[in-house]
Amino acid sequence: MTRAPIAVALDAPNLATVTDWAREVGPFVSTLKVGLEAYLRDGRSAVDAARLAAPDCAIFLDLKLHDIPATVAGAARAIRDVAPDLLTVHAAGGSAMIAAAVEALPRTRIVAVTVLTSLTDADLVALGLQQEATASARDLAVRLAVEAVAAGAGAIVCSPEEVADIRAAVPSRDVLLITPGVRPAGADLVDQRRVATPAEALRRGADLLVIGRPITGADDPARAAEAIARDLTDG
Repeated sequence: MTRAPIAVALDAPNLATVTDWAREVGPFVSTLKVGLEAYLRDGRSAVDAARLAAPDCAIFLDLKLHDIPATVAGAARAIRDVAPDLLTVHAAGGSAMIAAAVEALPRTRIVAVTVLTSLTDADLVALGLQQEATASARDLAVRLAVEAVAAGAGAIVCSPEEVADIRAAVPSRDVLLITPGVRPAGADLVDQRRVATPAEALRRGADLLVIGRPITGADDPARAAEAIARDLTDG
């Protein structure tokens, strides 16, 4: 079957589990996401394990770098030999920071994270990022996305609720739109707030879906990945 546009989040408790999950889901998905938990614990070994277990999958290194431009450039250069296909930075770090990451890793697609899917409009007001009368995660995400793409970002992370508006504001198909907060119907939302089902997220304009616990938390991750992938590719 065709691999589905899914990045499986390998938020595993140990390196052996990273390897097992990657091997099990690799035949069904396009991408494997190594995040902070695995990378801070295992370093490059987490990426190497995922790559070896599923060599046909792209590697998405989700570190969400956010610092002054010089520090982010240095951090990006430090992982140059890891050679991830995608690397996340926070769009809120600003244009100069994003441009620094792009320059430091020209062979990696820099992914700008807009508004975390765990945040609501009320959270943005409480943080002072939005005024109460006009609070909208959607508006903030669109502004951040436009600025990030202008600075050289090759992909945007946003919730399914904002993806259609961001695609309208950033029409280039060279820019990937990546949506976390994707949950199959009936799945536990846990800490996600702005969510959609996989099929809904694709219909709204997402190019790549980030899915973690609905797959890796299943009794049989391979079967869970295959079921979601088949639903998307057959539909």
